[in-house]
Amino acid sequence: MRAVVVRAVGGPEALELVDVPVPVPGVGQVRVRVEAAAVNPVDLATRSGDLITAGLMAPRDVIGIGWDVAGRIDEVGPGVTAFAEEDRVIGVRDRLDVPLGTYAEYVVLDADAVAPAPTRLTAVEASTLPLNGLTALQSLDLLAPEPGATLLVTGAAGAVGGYAVELAALRGVRVVAGAAARDEAFVREAGARWFVPRAADLAEAVRELVPGGADCALDAAVVGLPALGAVRNHGAFVAVIGGAAPLPLRGISVHEQWVAADGAALHRLSSLAGSGQLTPRVADTMPLHEAGRAHRRLAEGGLRGRLVLVP
Repeated sequence: MRAVVVRAVGGPEALELVDVPVPVPGVGQVRVRVEAAAVNPVDLATRSGDLITAGLMAPRDVIGIGWDVAGRIDEVGPGVTAFAEEDRVIGVRDRLDVPLGTYAEYVVLDADAVAPAPTRLTAVEASTLPLNGLTALQSLDLLAPEPGATLLVTGAAGAVGGYAVELAALRGVRVVAGAAARDEAFVREAGARWFVPRAADLAEAVRELVPGGADCALDAAVVGLPALGAVRNHGAFVAVIGGAAPLPLRGISVHEQWVAADGAALHRLSSLAGSGQLTPRVADTMPLHEAGRAHRRLAEGGLRGRLVLVP
């Protein structure tokens, strides 16, 4: 099969399309025939070697790329009863110690990292859900805001932030959305009660809207201290990128979100997306062999929605 790998970390040219044996599912695993694989910032960090430098991944002779996948079950391993061949699924590869990722024609995943695909969505649309949706959902679970609580979401128009706004609104949480001015209409439609433009003094702008500060913040844009300054004393704060959390000033509970594959949570997200309560956004699709071009486009910034590779 064809797969994209990295042998020597570096720029987008480090991505190689190679022929490798089709992987075989083991006990408790499934093989997915990939129909779509979203491109995420973590893929760029993997390719460049930043994850190795940060101590998050050990050096390897061959590095697989890609976390998100949508496709069909091609084979089930021993002990798997929840899925059958040809089931439409979504999944996430959260392990960095395996040689192949989802930029491939087939990928093997643990069965508990997979869930039924959202009804009424294409594979391309569905592939944008797993990593970013789980990050948003698990971040909200860490913050645990009660209905009526106020939540600041930075990067509210981004892939994680957009899902976070929708998920929080579904819980009855009042959202202050921080994003670029051009994204105000989108975040309000997603469920934000208030909007703060990116150029504003974040802490002061939020406190004008919510006297005393927001109850909690989900820092999807990795703003750091300005977002922390918008949170009330003894509130809660989640940084969605490991290592990016500020110090827990003023008694604020500060957490770092390290996403974990979770089939049950993926199923919940899939159901919400299938019923139209979560909004997947696709910026563009590209063939698998143009993974390098996809990485260049993502690095340029300004995208609304995910780039998706199609084998």
